[in-house]
Amino acid sequence: MADTGASALPPTARQHSPVTRAERFVWLTARVLEQRLFAHHFRGAPAEPVVAALDAYRNEDGGYGHALEPDLRGPVSQPLHTARALRVLDAVGHCAGQRVEHLCRYLTSVSTPDGALPAVHPSQQGYPAAPFVPVVDDPPGDLLATGPVVGLLHRNEVWHAWLFRATDFCWQAVESLEKSHPYEIEAAVAFLDSVPDRPRAEAAADRLGRLVREHRLAALDPGDPAAYPVSPGYAPGEHHFAYDYAPGPRSLARAWFTDAEMDRSLDHLASLQQEDGGWPVRWRHWAPAPALEARSMVTIEALRTLDAYGRRIG
Repeated sequence: MADTGASALPPTARQHSPVTRAERFVWLTARVLEQRLFAHHFRGAPAEPVVAALDAYRNEDGGYGHALEPDLRGPVSQPLHTARALRVLDAVGHCAGQRVEHLCRYLTSVSTPDGALPAVHPSQQGYPAAPFVPVVDDPPGDLLATGPVVGLLHRNEVWHAWLFRATDFCWQAVESLEKSHPYEIEAAVAFLDSVPDRPRAEAAADRLGRLVREHRLAALDPGDPAAYPVSPGYAPGEHHFAYDYAPGPRSLARAWFTDAEMDRSLDHLASLQQEDGGWPVRWRHWAPAPALEARSMVTIEALRTLDAYGRRIG
């Protein structure tokens, strides 16, 4: 959202608006990539500087490394880094061309025979990683890593031989989910929101919505989070809210929640902005740098979600 309406606001309102407070936080703490992303999304800056900053994380194999995803340190390409790169390219409208073709070749090289991506490739061994991201010799592919990547490629009408196998894997994984946890459900939604077979996607999303409500995977009353379970392995208080599943009103997950439930969740999201202008990281902190780097990413996503729902941020 460009800052086109800021001049219509009184100086005090501009000074204390969520986006202005966040802007100071970003300039004080963020990496160059997130600084340029913020400028693109909220100050009308062009996309090309964002892509140039992202290229610093790109490796010769077509994948991305160098702690692009802050919880994995070191230079080696990883599926999680590459998924983050795709999100950036999609956000600035540059998810096409040779860069993405090379990226898909990398994804093919690290996928399992059925087309699934592991969260962490064994090449991470020897470099620091968050303790909740296990590094093993023969990692399985999973929906958590594969779903968002496949969804973004479909959303941008990217076609690659690997994508057919990966899509089949995602369908099987999504339609067989019986017990799950919030991050896996979010990965499933990222796939379903963009996969071409819309009737099948809508039916699968409807079933997942019932699962989320049945297992209380969304904290529908942010004022009483203790009433909702935290999934095993999550940080204390790491609840997920309606806006986590439906970060925009066009998401299939939006139908899972009433208007009142969504409004309460968005009010809660807005209230989480801290005094320094940034939003907090809700997952486990394991080292200072990853937590600080992640905060600027979380802050930008919070502003984009509020903006997508028409909440005043600037």
